[in-house]
Amino acid sequence: MPNVSRREFLTTTAASALFLRTGAAAQDKTFEGIFPIMQTPFAEGGALDLETLGHEAEFLHRVGAQGMTWPQLAGEYATLTFEERLAGAEAIVAANRNAPAATRPSVIIGVQSDDISTAVKYARHAERIGADGIIALPMNGGKDPEKQAEYYHAIGSASTKPLVAQAIGDMSVELILRMSKETPTLQYVKDEAGVTLPRLSEYGRNSQKLRGVFSGKHGPNFLDELARGACGNMPAAGIADLYVAAWKAWKAGKKDEAEDMFSKTLLLIVDAQTYGIAGQKYILQLRGVFPNTICRREDAGRVPLDDEAKRAIARTVAYTKRWFKA
Repeated sequence: MPNVSRREFLTTTAASALFLRTGAAAQDKTFEGIFPIMQTPFAEGGALDLETLGHEAEFLHRVGAQGMTWPQLAGEYATLTFEERLAGAEAIVAANRNAPAATRPSVIIGVQSDDISTAVKYARHAERIGADGIIALPMNGGKDPEKQAEYYHAIGSASTKPLVAQAIGDMSVELILRMSKETPTLQYVKDEAGVTLPRLSEYGRNSQKLRGVFSGKHGPNFLDELARGACGNMPAAGIADLYVAAWKAWKAGKKDEAEDMFSKTLLLIVDAQTYGIAGQKYILQLRGVFPNTICRREDAGRVPLDDEAKRAIARTVAYTKRWFKA
């Protein structure tokens, strides 16, 4: 093997062995479409509301989402205890089993942690309970590429399920592709680092292909993202059906219909961006899914969810509900 260093040889050999154990299994499930980031419900006393979390999973099936993702940034994951995250994951998987197999959404469980051993425990638990995939934010905000590569490799090696890297901060496209080469289960990315559109083009130009790139940030340029090769979006849960309708029209080649539907979606995207997590929970409350808008994160909204904010959101929901699926 001329011009191959010992480190490169060992990395390639390890990756090949890992693929034999996990890569083939991870190929079984394809992720594309709308995979909402679920909001996390809390009871009046502040406890995690597992019953409502299950209802949210059932709601996402009713509105036609292709998948669901929990708990990430908009799911207030950093406020949840280890035990709450395990219990919440189990509640979502159990509720989703009630959906008919032909239309059952995929469940992707967030396994990020600021230490590798805990992230590995989350990954193993997700596989054990029957999740379809796992997703992880970078450790400690994405600094130190070598540490991130070690972290994602450990997570990806702990599960046979497809791993989605949620790129934020300074995570480069080059780093994501390098990690996917070293860790065969890392096959998807939710890309929220830097400016989305040129990064999507960069993924597309590279010969080292991922199975799919999801956009985030509520997807205000969603159709442009699809045109550049995005496989879907991970938006807020309460408006998922509008994204689903736009995505299906785009996939069917009905571009005018997609543009028309997405113009309605943009009205609610503005509210989701303006009023933050609390506003997203209020949309779910208006749609009969959540009983309240209680948040644990202190920065749950840029604009306080006061009576005027609620009236503004309610006006938009009243106008757009004619396009809701459920």
